[in-house]
Amino acid sequence: MSDLPPSELPGWLRRTEAEQRWPAALAIAVAIAIHMVLPPDLAPRPRWLLPALESLLLLTVVAVNPLRINRETRVLRPLSLGLVGVLTLVTALSVARLVRALFGHDGLPSEHLLLWGGAIWLTNVIVFALWFWEADRGGPAARADARSPHPDFLFIQMQVPDLAKRDWEPTFVDYLYLSFTNATAFSPTDTMPMSTWAKLAMLTESLISLVTVLLVVARAVNVIGA
Repeated sequence: MSDLPPSELPGWLRRTEAEQRWPAALAIAVAIAIHMVLPPDLAPRPRWLLPALESLLLLTVVAVNPLRINRETRVLRPLSLGLVGVLTLVTALSVARLVRALFGHDGLPSEHLLLWGGAIWLTNVIVFALWFWEADRGGPAARADARSPHPDFLFIQMQVPDLAKRDWEPTFVDYLYLSFTNATAFSPTDTMPMSTWAKLAMLTESLISLVTVLLVVARAVNVIGA
């Protein structure tokens, strides 16, 4: 496929117009909102510090590159990765506190733990979607420039290009779908991890999701049976 002239290459293998910022920014805003409203027993302490840092990083990234992710700078790329890193830290601490609360018998009522367990599970899906999106083939700007022909995630449109539009290339929504299906099926579905880091990332997400779901379901059974 790389021997074809640029005009005949599929979208993901040639330079294209960069994708829009707002889908990823909206998902990040949802995760931050969940982190802000988590009850004290599940939120990292001091509870305002990390969500405030997340909000500051998001506003900075959007202000520097608000519309399309068409460029990278020495500042923008580290800021984007730092934002995802902070989101990951808050989610990991919340998962740890959730597990402790689910094993305990004090603190939040059981029905509240079920609600917040689902919310934390959702932030986990968003966080891994962001990691997949930021890291696959160097990130969204690098993908738009077609810097690497070797994908970390092999989407079905890459395997069967005749069934997709010629301009198709993965965007944040594709990675969100990948993260959601991996978190619910605990395994790859229609998108295959190709690189070692991608396999380890999917493995980690599946493990966190499995533990969270099993514990939440077990507590739900206790609540229903009580």
